[in-house]
Amino acid sequence: MSNEPCLVLGTGNRKKGAELAELLAPLRLEVQTLADFPEAIQVEETATTFAENAARKATEQARHLGRWVLGEDSGLLVDALGGAPGVLSARYSGPGATDASNNAHLLTQLGSTPLEKRTAHYVCHMAISDPAGRIAAQREAVCRGRILLEPRGTHGFGYDPLFELVEYHRSFGELGPVVKACLSHRARAARALAAELVGLLESGRWL
Repeated sequence: MSNEPCLVLGTGNRKKGAELAELLAPLRLEVQTLADFPEAIQVEETATTFAENAARKATEQARHLGRWVLGEDSGLLVDALGGAPGVLSARYSGPGATDASNNAHLLTQLGSTPLEKRTAHYVCHMAISDPAGRIAAQREAVCRGRILLEPRGTHGFGYDPLFELVEYHRSFGELGPVVKACLSHRARAARALAAELVGLLESGRWL
């Protein structure tokens, strides 16, 4: 066990957990995931906003584990679909949804919508709770792009093969993890949160 302060990533998504751990690597923290805690609870994402879901995942898990927990909620908002899938991004295609089924459903919903009208943006909200269940810091960030007519690339997860960064003419699936670690909504939120994390570590609150 490391002597460094521990932050638990409140996600059961292994790919998301690995991405978050990589983004937080520069900080003086021992980063663990819910996979390291068999006693972790399943927090229902029933809120209507990313901020509420992130706070719920952070505070409920923190109180249960008695640890500092980072709750994160993110998703895709497509303008032509009135902001859908939004907070339902991970389960857009219904019960048992997978990345492949969600991508297929998104393409079906967009139908013949032309490329120039497929504007969209990713949103990521991160919240950190202390072991008592009090939010100590939170930040939100976005990444703008558009939805392609078909998947391109094999990197990333979720809607990455369909989400094109227009200025790069490539999807996140094509650009790969190094570029995504600089430009994504999750990377931007993590950078914004990093300064507050450093402040918390230096304050002596993190025990």
